[in-house]
Amino acid sequence: MKTAYLYVRVSTDEQKRKGYSLPEQEDRLLKYCDSNNIVVKGIFREDFSAKTFKRPEWNKLFSEIRKSKGITPNTILFVKWDRFSRNIQYAYEVIGMLRKYNTIAMAIDQPVDLDIPESVVMLAVYLSIPEAENTRRGLNTSNGMRRAKLM
Repeated sequence: MKTAYLYVRVSTDEQKRKGYSLPEQEDRLLKYCDSNNIVVKGIFREDFSAKTFKRPEWNKLFSEIRKSKGITPNTILFVKWDRFSRNIQYAYEVIGMLRKYNTIAMAIDQPVDLDIPESVVMLAVYLSIPEAENTRRGLNTSNGMRRAKLM
């Protein structure tokens, strides 16, 4: 039987958005596991930005992965890739570290099979969109503050 760790995350300003609450993400992942006969090894709930991987619950999850020493395959499930990371460079680095421990990261709404060479293109799209959103949001905030000062 397959097993997986579940990772759910919101950041402070995103908690108010529809569809991204921790309970909703968790419920969707649990239903996914139930319908795919996946045993949940643990659930990690994070209220932290995904700009970096310096997140308390992520560090606990990664510790669990390291303890397994890659002897048995592990899977980390989350709803979408923006729950995993909002920085493409860090995301690729962490995916590489996970591979060393025989672990794959997978978004249930944006599945990618890295055994298929063309899938790396879709992964790049999924990882770059959240970073672009963050950059755009930052620019809009800066421009708004600048306009407010001028007024």
